Amino acid sequence: MKRKNLLMCLLLVMALLIIALPLEGCGGSGSTAGTTAKETTAATTGGGAGAKNEIIIEGNSFKPDSLTIKVGDTVTWINKDSYNHTVKAKTGEFDSGNMANGAKFSFTFDKEGTYDYICGIHTFMTGKIVVTK
Repeated sequence: MKRKNLLMCLLLVMALLIIALPLEGCGGSGSTAGTTAKETTAATTGGGAGAKNEIIIEGNSFKPDSLTIKVGDTVTWINKDSYNHTVKAKTGEFDSGNMANGAKFSFTFDKEGTYDYICGIHTFMTGKIVVTK
């Protein structure tokens, strides 16, 4: 009987590990190595949508997924999902690191151009910033 209980406990632990390990990418504090003076990340619980140049991360999407701004404007992303996301330029200009629920990340665009970005955790999430003069 003890052997059967031990076997059941081991199976339960293995099942929990199988479930928990794939979720590891959706948690953690992440690194902001490579962050420049023009980037900021802050964990907050407040803040609402609707402000100029805000992008809401919600429902595994960026809202809006395309934004046109002027050179010198700052864009702020706000994570409203209950799990981590990142905001990462495909060509490396900015990287938020992991953003928990309620976290904000801002970047000031000082060069004209088109900046495609993704969530580094959920790479199907994409967006674009178009910067004009």
